[in-house]
Amino acid sequence: MDLKSDTPLPDQTDRPGEEIAVTAAGAIPWRAKNGGIEVLLIHRPKYDDWSWPKGKLDDGETIPECAVREIREEIGLDVGLGIPLPPIHYHVPAGLKVVHYWAAKVNGAPVVPDGKEVDSVMWCTPERAADFLSNPSDADPLEFLTKAHANGELDTYPLVLLRHAKAKPRSSWTKAEGDRPLAATGVRQAQAVKGLLQVWKPLRLVTSPWKRCVSTIAPYAKVSGAKVKLSESLTEQSHKRSPKKTAATVEGLFDKQQAIALCTHRPALPTVLKQLGEHMSPWLRDLLPTSDPYLTPGEVLVCHVSRGNGRRIVALEQIKPFDD
Repeated sequence: MDLKSDTPLPDQTDRPGEEIAVTAAGAIPWRAKNGGIEVLLIHRPKYDDWSWPKGKLDDGETIPECAVREIREEIGLDVGLGIPLPPIHYHVPAGLKVVHYWAAKVNGAPVVPDGKEVDSVMWCTPERAADFLSNPSDADPLEFLTKAHANGELDTYPLVLLRHAKAKPRSSWTKAEGDRPLAATGVRQAQAVKGLLQVWKPLRLVTSPWKRCVSTIAPYAKVSGAKVKLSESLTEQSHKRSPKKTAATVEGLFDKQQAIALCTHRPALPTVLKQLGEHMSPWLRDLLPTSDPYLTPGEVLVCHVSRGNGRRIVALEQIKPFDD
């Protein structure tokens, strides 16, 4: 997993190169309040401390999926993740522990502590939260979140770029190229993509109509009810004829300012990435994939787009959900 932001995320470990013994993930839930923001602290009776919702990674789970699951289990919220926040590092009996954090906007949904791991919660200003935090390092992601809000980079929506899952080899396929299906590995990758897309909950899916792209997003579309749009401009053939039409389709993703995912083919990725780069700072643009294959089959690039500043992308995440 690779995280990139307009404001560089600092490395919090004081022991560079030390092996990570425990990986965990969580989020800072936040909401708009009286022109400012409030964040949600949780109290854990086992440790008698105040912190953020988080927990350890399960086997076969990506780090963002872990964060969403822990928030759901601990405080009953089914959130989509926002911008990545700085991870924190500290030592536990097993060794060095890293906790990855995201911002998570809460839109009026009730918070229901599980009663076991979390017995109490508190909405408060970031300043008050900093005073309550039991682990001093938990203030680092809070400080980043507060700065992002001041810069208009906290309230975002995700634009997810997805390369279709692994397809059967061209050399073994004699029928129409648009009908070439997923390989067995690709079918498993599509199921993993389903879980990963639920982290950002895209409401619309724009995809090449070729079978391997449609099959990649189908599992998520089925469980989410997201609206699917087939776009011929995203096929390999159409992109070769007119890259400008492919770029125009990418530009149209920003129109409704809502969570959206695009699925296309490797040959179209340079055009797609170039168009997305038009909406980034030079620093962030330089962090985009630049060499073939750009994304591996089933890999996603998540662009976090500021709601307060038109079409500006303020953070990136590159995640490979499955590889066998």
